[in-house]
Amino acid sequence: MRPDGGAAAPSRHQRGTPGNPKRANAGVNWWCALGLVATCSHAALAASPGAPELLKVRAHRSFAHETTAFTQGLVWWRGKLYESTGRRGESELRRIDPVNGAIERRVALPVLFFGEGLARANERLALLTWQAGQVLFFDIGDFRRLGAKRFRGEGWGLCHDGARFVMSDGSARLAFRDSRSFAVTGSVRVTLNGAPLPLLNELECVDGAVYANVFGADYLVRIDPATGRVSHRVDAAGLLDADARREAGVLNGIAYDPKAKRFYLTGKLWPLFFETTFEANETTSEAPFESARE
Repeated sequence: MRPDGGAAAPSRHQRGTPGNPKRANAGVNWWCALGLVATCSHAALAASPGAPELLKVRAHRSFAHETTAFTQGLVWWRGKLYESTGRRGESELRRIDPVNGAIERRVALPVLFFGEGLARANERLALLTWQAGQVLFFDIGDFRRLGAKRFRGEGWGLCHDGARFVMSDGSARLAFRDSRSFAVTGSVRVTLNGAPLPLLNELECVDGAVYANVFGADYLVRIDPATGRVSHRVDAAGLLDADARREAGVLNGIAYDPKAKRFYLTGKLWPLFFETTFEANETTSEAPFESARE
């Protein structure tokens, strides 16, 4: 366990698919208690004290995503998607056309860096490294390197809320960091149904809230950064068909287009991006959740 109560992270070097957090049924029950597995019933989760509102993903369209991209971060800006990818020797920063998925610009990270989360602050892109203790800054137009800042610990997810960076490190805690110095200015422990929610991964700041992937889960969570409470759970299971799932890694990558009010989702080694909206889940039976698609 981590000092803040979060669980230790599974290895993320290979396909990005976690092993059991615990052995056999104990692992399933642990994830179910957090509301993160599809076999947990809607009624059981909704009955928990302070349970989050349940949402589902509606996929409006999909477009190509490079299947060698070990997606770590995703950002929307002025009609383009920006993606950071991981793995040492393969990590890149990319600009992508959301019409067809074409890669318009790319720059490789130095071989010692394992790329992680990505955020935009004005005209700069900030790209985390996993274990190198550095955040790299790039010009959003031509991808020129604009320097770096150091930090302690691991880097996982990153977003910018307009005033500060919000960062995850794989634990149940989000750190708030200064936009210029990257110094820690505060933190909050994230809880779901009153329990710490570890393995927070890629982040997206949207209208005062923080959306997060949870490593190994087919769900997103919406977090109130003032309290750390998960206010919404978003079921994203079923985006890929069974054949695609066999070759793909975990769900990871959230970007938001505020003009169209659409979320873009993908995952590590996924063949597709999805343009989506989040809708109320009106399921009231004991059946597992289902994703809606047009």
